[in-house]
Amino acid sequence: MIDAARSPEWSIGVGRSGQIMATKDSGEIGRPWVITAERAGRGMRVSLYQPGDDTDVDGEVIGEIRGNPRELGRQLRSILEETTLDSLK
Repeated sequence: MIDAARSPEWSIGVGRSGQIMATKDSGEIGRPWVITAERAGRGMRVSLYQPGDDTDVDGEVIGEIRGNPRELGRQLRSILEETTLDSLK
């Protein structure tokens, strides 16, 4: 799934409890934008964290993805590439 989700502007890896975590530089040192995907029912819930947000609590849900691992990765990559971060500051 991670290979299919790779995007040039985001760093992607595995977070706590198998969660997929993508980070992107916000311009503030140590305070990246974060998008996570974690198991929820039959798919995965995708959440956004603004710079400085605590990722140990629930973020702003911005979507759900479903399907096989490759399809999950493709859907996550689409969310990463389509999320407009500047307007959220």
